Amino acid sequence: MTETANARSPTRLSAVTLDEGSIGHASPDIEHERATAIWDLVADNSFQPVGDPGTGPYALHISLMESRLVLDIKRESGDQVVQHHLSLTPFRKVVKDYFLVCESYYNAIRSASPSQIEAIDMGRRGLHNEGSTLLQERLEGKVELDFDTARRLFTLICALHWKG
Repeated sequence: MTETANARSPTRLSAVTLDEGSIGHASPDIEHERATAIWDLVADNSFQPVGDPGTGPYALHISLMESRLVLDIKRESGDQVVQHHLSLTPFRKVVKDYFLVCESYYNAIRSASPSQIEAIDMGRRGLHNEGSTLLQERLEGKVELDFDTARRLFTLICALHWKG
């Protein structure tokens, strides 16, 4: 496997972890989805804490604390960079709608026509994009990240809410 330019960039995440106390135990399928989401995020991202001189790459630990999303950003060495606490309130509706559409999508896969599945999937992707844009807005002035990184990070925010 060849190393990409992103893998050498200091403005990226090199590790992402989810707080075990925040997510609790889940089914093997959900654990697999979480691991895949983390792998996708680490494999391709653009992530730079605002005001940091660019001495990454960074390690990100995601947790929930008192109805707040906590993004704990450190250097690979473990040195603290910054910790951001974001209210989950702005995310509640889009996450709830996203889960409802995802449930419809997984149910449709079993019995719906391809055109029905495609229509539901378009709605699912639209909600995912909405959540990603909201995340970028909430991180404005705190962390610079591109849209694809925001999408992958929104997936992990949803992962904190997945039930087994």
